[in-house]
Amino acid sequence: MITSLSNKTVKEIAALSQKGKERQKKNVFVVEGVKMFLEAPEERICGIYVAQSAENEMLQVCREKLENLSYELVSDEVFAKMSDTVTPQGILCLVRQLNYNLAFLLKKSIKNHPLYIILEDIQDPGNLGTIFRTAEAAGVNGVIMSSRTVDIYNPKTIRSTMGSVYRVPFLYVEDVSSIIKVLQENDVCVYAAHLAGKALYEAGDYRKGTAFLIGNEGNGLREETAACADALIKIPMEGSVESLNAAVASSVLLYEAYRQRRM
Repeated sequence: MITSLSNKTVKEIAALSQKGKERQKKNVFVVEGVKMFLEAPEERICGIYVAQSAENEMLQVCREKLENLSYELVSDEVFAKMSDTVTPQGILCLVRQLNYNLAFLLKKSIKNHPLYIILEDIQDPGNLGTIFRTAEAAGVNGVIMSSRTVDIYNPKTIRSTMGSVYRVPFLYVEDVSSIIKVLQENDVCVYAAHLAGKALYEAGDYRKGTAFLIGNEGNGLREETAACADALIKIPMEGSVESLNAAVASSVLLYEAYRQRRM
């Protein structure tokens, strides 16, 4: 059992929770909580840590998985240091990252009419995680993000995905405009959610290859990015509301595409 706060492993896990550069360097990320542990693919788990006071409970609720994989017991004080949450659930694990590329995203959906969402400079971890969760539910083939978007492996983002991070392919890109062009060359129509859009979102035909562009929470899409889209669309709003939360807007658009594809 690990009892020392100065233990090398403890320091490394704390660093992985706090620093994106460390996660990138080690190519792993930290997952905390029973649900996220149970949904993590076994072949990608490379370390499991259980708080001493939670061991009996974890052996009850996670018995089958813990019997297949070995775990390290740590003191409650040590677990609190490793944990990123105010009220730790008593179990966390390290999971290997998956690295996707655009060729994979295109190949994965080549026989169907793909559905993508492109995110430019999303900054809130909760927003990003919620978008991933909605993307999986709506049948999205891939999430494409600008390099300035918050780290998907941020612990807060991971928790917000509710497990979708394990299953939805994603890609960070330096130049969103060039990716839009590639998608268009592959018969994907790109729609930008924009306040200047003249067409309402319900008017689009999303049964064919489709990608939705969603911009930064405060500034929206960069004008040069919006200009690359095939069409600007808007979501009607009543009252004095100027815009919707990025995750909410994404949900509205993705579920309209999902609705059309189910007809």
